Amino acid sequence: MIALTVSLQVVPGRREDFLAAIEENAERSFTDEPGCRSFDVVCDLADDHHFAFHEICDDEAAVEAHRAAPHFKVWRTAAEKYVVPGSQVNTLSRRLFHHS
Repeated sequence: MIALTVSLQVVPGRREDFLAAIEENAERSFTDEPGCRSFDVVCDLADDHHFAFHEICDDEAAVEAHRAAPHFKVWRTAAEKYVVPGSQVNTLSRRLFHHS
């Protein structure tokens, strides 16, 4: 399993627009992409404009399929409007343990 963790800051005043866009992307990723096992969106308790996404995918091919999906292109257009430039950090890693 591959984990993709994304951290970013949202432009002040655009939080609600951002939330609508990322909710659509997260839902479509999970429902439309067979290799996407989960997609969590979390908000920093101390800063309601700082978010992180945690996606679990079957493998790197599933991550690439995610990036090629039509809804991802829509998300990227929204992100250009709602995410503070230069604030997004993507980390791709291998999931070693999971407990739920």
